[in-house]
Amino acid sequence: MLRLLDFIGRHATRFMALGVLVGFVAPPLAELAAPLLLPTLLIPLAIAPLRLDWSAAARYRTRPWLVALLLAWLLVASPTLVAAIAALLPLPVALEHALVLMAASSPIVSAVAISFLVGLDAPLAIVLVVLATAIAPVTLPLVARLLLGIDLQIPLAQFMLRLALMVGGAFVVAGVARRLVPRAAIARNRRVLDAVSVLNLVVFAIAIMHGVTAFAAERPLYVAVATLAAFAANIVLQAVSIAVFWRLGRLRALTVGLCAGNCNMGLVLVALQGEAPFEIAVFFAMAQLPMYMLPALQEPVYRRLLARP
Repeated sequence: MLRLLDFIGRHATRFMALGVLVGFVAPPLAELAAPLLLPTLLIPLAIAPLRLDWSAAARYRTRPWLVALLLAWLLVASPTLVAAIAALLPLPVALEHALVLMAASSPIVSAVAISFLVGLDAPLAIVLVVLATAIAPVTLPLVARLLLGIDLQIPLAQFMLRLALMVGGAFVVAGVARRLVPRAAIARNRRVLDAVSVLNLVVFAIAIMHGVTAFAAERPLYVAVATLAAFAANIVLQAVSIAVFWRLGRLRALTVGLCAGNCNMGLVLVALQGEAPFEIAVFFAMAQLPMYMLPALQEPVYRRLLARP
């Protein structure tokens, strides 16, 4: 089993790229995995701080204005940019709303795990993920109202408490594990931890595909357009973010790009509480494809860029 996990950890991005297709081509698996959405979201969040160099993350406390600027870019500027581009295109209303809501959400929790896998700035990623996740319940309804004219009925206190329990619980588990397990053992088994993170991400991707395959059989054109839009939005947000923040250094700019292009649409689904059109949920499901496939293509590019003097 350890050898298998080590193999998965060494080829993590490839397993992510292949695994995300399983839920779409095997609907019974998606139905079976649907109840596992929440735990598979939390386990990578607990593993990330277990591996993290906390002294590196703590250094960002001395640069609050930089962190504030990055958060404003992720939660306000990015959805504004997407809304401006989407308004110029002949997109269905539901798809336009889905694109903006995606960009207005916080980065995916697994951005930290992906940062580890591809060699980016994991301390910066976890700072942005945690703070953006805490702020998104406030900014997301405001952005939705200002850019789309829709009112997200979010019980703010309840939503923030739920997020605090999710993120805080994962950090408590990681803190206990760091006290019980020697650091040398954690470092020695980093590929095993990567593999566990990847397996959880794959199960999450399978679970979110529940019901999407049947919808695709009825409306293949919408699913095709939604998939193309998901890839385009991910790539454009990453490219623009990297260009805007390139002067921060390659490592930071690439990390900000990763966080900007890969957004936590699970947050939006929780906020909408099943009241959104299913077309939006379908887009969120298809948007998992670029999030899981692009890291495998980007990893050699990252390593080449970061290896240059």
